[in-house]
Amino acid sequence: MRVLVVNAGSSSVKLALHDGDDVVTRDSVAPEAAGDALGVLLGERPDAVGHRVVHGGTRFTGATVVDDDVLGGIDDLGTLAPLHQGPAVAALRLAREALPGVPQVACFDTAFHTTIPAAASTYAVPRRWRDEFGVHRYGFHGLAHEWSSRRAAEIVGRPVGELRIVTAHLGSGASLCAVDRGRSVDTTMGFTPTAGLVMGTRSGDLDPSVPLYLARRGVPGIGEALDRGSGLLALAGASDIRDVLVASDAGDGDADLALDVWTHRARGLVAAMVAALGGIDVLSFSGGVGEHQPRLRARIVDGLGFLGLALDPGRNAAASADAEIGAAGATARSVVVSAQEDLVIAREVRELLGRV
Repeated sequence: MRVLVVNAGSSSVKLALHDGDDVVTRDSVAPEAAGDALGVLLGERPDAVGHRVVHGGTRFTGATVVDDDVLGGIDDLGTLAPLHQGPAVAALRLAREALPGVPQVACFDTAFHTTIPAAASTYAVPRRWRDEFGVHRYGFHGLAHEWSSRRAAEIVGRPVGELRIVTAHLGSGASLCAVDRGRSVDTTMGFTPTAGLVMGTRSGDLDPSVPLYLARRGVPGIGEALDRGSGLLALAGASDIRDVLVASDAGDGDADLALDVWTHRARGLVAAMVAALGGIDVLSFSGGVGEHQPRLRARIVDGLGFLGLALDPGRNAAASADAEIGAAGATARSVVVSAQEDLVIAREVRELLGRV
């Protein structure tokens, strides 16, 4: 089965064509170029198209064949993931129009986190909010966290079913996940992908009274600012952490502060994920930042020695993908994993269509 995988992210669109177990092509393009690139691959006439969709809400808890009703349900969730849901819906519409009769399958980032226990997923808010409006912790990046935990287990040579793994998916969007023997039990994103770590343009965790205070002061565009005008962009004037590192090396004080805030939040939330697991066997880094920024990996792990984590400077500096970077003698192991959500999506598509 030839499966075209479409992964519409907040800062790029990743496309991959799978023919059985072989990856024919992989490409990553800017959102504005996605239509042309997707059109070329649709011309390859895949047998099915698998789409990464960030938010499934309470309705979509596994891979789902897309019809008009499903597409409408995905579109209705757009306000909960404004940076992602719109591009995914646009890609779904384009692919359905170009390939009538070819199954389109939505694979949801929230699905991996349906195993999070109530203690970790429940917000202490009025029951009506929880029951009627579905306000709870959904978690995101589930496809990436699932792949990262499975691949990390392979790298250290142990079954994932034996391991307590913290997966750190770090990019322009970023989240951590506590994976207990293959199952998500906690994560840093919440009701929307704005929560948790400091990101490129997203604030991460914030006192919920801040938006209310600003609204009372008549400040406009609060939601837009939290998603598109906060994070590293607000602190350092650049949303790409590579630019922030360059500015910091040049003596920019705002960039120094941005890196300190980013690291402080990441280090503290790694510890929180370890607490949810009751210990840690493996820390796995993935995503554009997690895979390619050894300095930032080291900054996170520095100070987490009490958890048994330590990096080998040489291995950390040399690694870029699918490698062990932990120091000899560290009781918890550390690895870098190349993010390949497309493999998870292709597998889910084949499994689903095999049952239809």
